[in-house]
Amino acid sequence: MSAGAAALAETVSAEAAASGLGAEMVRLMRLFAAWTQRAGFECGAADRVLLARLVTCGRCRATDLAADVFLDLSTVSRQVRSLVDRGLVERHPDPEDRRGSLLGATEAGRAAYRSAVRRREAELTRLLEPWPAEDRAHLTRLLKRLNDDLVDSTYTSLGTGQHPVGEARQGDLHA
Repeated sequence: MSAGAAALAETVSAEAAASGLGAEMVRLMRLFAAWTQRAGFECGAADRVLLARLVTCGRCRATDLAADVFLDLSTVSRQVRSLVDRGLVERHPDPEDRRGSLLGATEAGRAAYRSAVRRREAELTRLLEPWPAEDRAHLTRLLKRLNDDLVDSTYTSLGTGQHPVGEARQGDLHA
């Protein structure tokens, strides 16, 4: 980093950084949404998040799934119904409470998840290949830090404090 860039970095207020970051995050989400649409993913973004949780963390109740991905239970129930109808998720009896059920990814769901991850990683590899290794590592480290802080902030604002098992914080919820 040049001396001028270092001096500028020290004088940027948190408010100015938040404004710039916010604009770039909106732009990133729009670009990512456009890319996934062009790539023809089998599942939409919301479906991929639920499927990622079920594939990476295993079976769980719908209420736990909703809490893990920060969505309302009614929203998750609707999305799960669609995933079940498409054969990507299945319901299993809950051995601890026969009135309830556990949700789990089917083999087709796991395959769809793996395909989405491979395609995303291939595209990001293509984009990041020309970057210096230090820049790639720096971006990954800072984005993980931002995501971790967002998870902590979300649980704090919900009044639940830290996530009890930390799944969302581990970075497993990607697809």
